[in-house]
Amino acid sequence: MTHEKLILSPRFEQALLYATTIHAGQTRKGTGIPFVAHLMSVASIALEHGANEDEAIAALLHDAVEKAGGEQRLEDIRARFGEKVAEIVEGCTEPQGRPKPPWRARKAAFIGHMPRTLEPVRLVAAADKLSNARIILRDLRVMGDSVWTRYVGGKEGMLWYYRCLVQAFKTAGINPIVEELERVVAEIERLSKIKESESPPAAQAHPAPPAHKH
Repeated sequence: MTHEKLILSPRFEQALLYATTIHAGQTRKGTGIPFVAHLMSVASIALEHGANEDEAIAALLHDAVEKAGGEQRLEDIRARFGEKVAEIVEGCTEPQGRPKPPWRARKAAFIGHMPRTLEPVRLVAAADKLSNARIILRDLRVMGDSVWTRYVGGKEGMLWYYRCLVQAFKTAGINPIVEELERVVAEIERLSKIKESESPPAAQAHPAPPAHKH
């Protein structure tokens, strides 16, 4: 990672156009927001934390394998943007076996992989998770616990996943992006407990009608 002045070349513009094209029509979970907004957010976070151009391009393309073409997409990225970008994208990709592994198994494998992977992969992966965590926190404040219905893992699974991610990143080394992720995840957990306590008990959520007098 470098904090020197970075001038992005036309490669970055090409990567943004490529990402916009391959993710056309996709939206963020439970919203009408174009998915490319997330990709730009991840690239922005990565650049703000010292990413070089290859890392910023990988940030734009980090979901391409999972959401837009599998292994063939990875090979196309390698041909277009080079080995370094492809290596980072591959490192940010969950296991893609057939049949697709269960949700928790995929997440556990990703968590276990993070402490041992390359620093550029951790940078882009942390930027991705920070972007996602910020969206969860924002929507949790507005929607309450109903936000968790968007996610296969549900509330308990997602809280487990983000807690474990923070620990995995910290195992590899503390840095500002990991510290910010930890703060956001802590706030999600705090707010989740508050929202849970505000929910009416099941027995009171739909009170029984008064008994008729005879």
